[in-house]
Amino acid sequence: MTITICGSMQFHKEMGDVREKLQAKGFTVYVPGELDDLEHNESYMSTDEERITAKIEYDFIREHFHRIEQADAILILNYEKKHIPGYIGGNTFLEMGYAFGLGKKVYLLNPVPDMDYKTEMHAIQPIIIDGDLEKIDH
Repeated sequence: MTITICGSMQFHKEMGDVREKLQAKGFTVYVPGELDDLEHNESYMSTDEERITAKIEYDFIREHFHRIEQADAILILNYEKKHIPGYIGGNTFLEMGYAFGLGKKVYLLNPVPDMDYKTEMHAIQPIIIDGDLEKIDH
């Protein structure tokens, strides 16, 4: 099975770790295009202006949508951020909705967060794995 990892790029180290764990279990794993740049350069895209410019210049959003299209499922790494357990930001919510629209399985690492759009997140009916990668079907 092929899985595309989604989530805040603040968690780029965790994305790399989860990618390795899933690959060791035999999954094909796609990650955001900027992940490798972040792993090699901690200051990469450190301001909002740099992030906006990079997302437009390198077409990161559309590029990641293509990775979602190629996968059987997405795994959203929703850790605590901004004092919200299981945070899912705007870009990740777009990816979640896109995967749902394509009929892909949507896995959440942690429960649906208490955010303004939690109703919509629940309606997508994600599979919540409570931090246990073993709960992802092959």
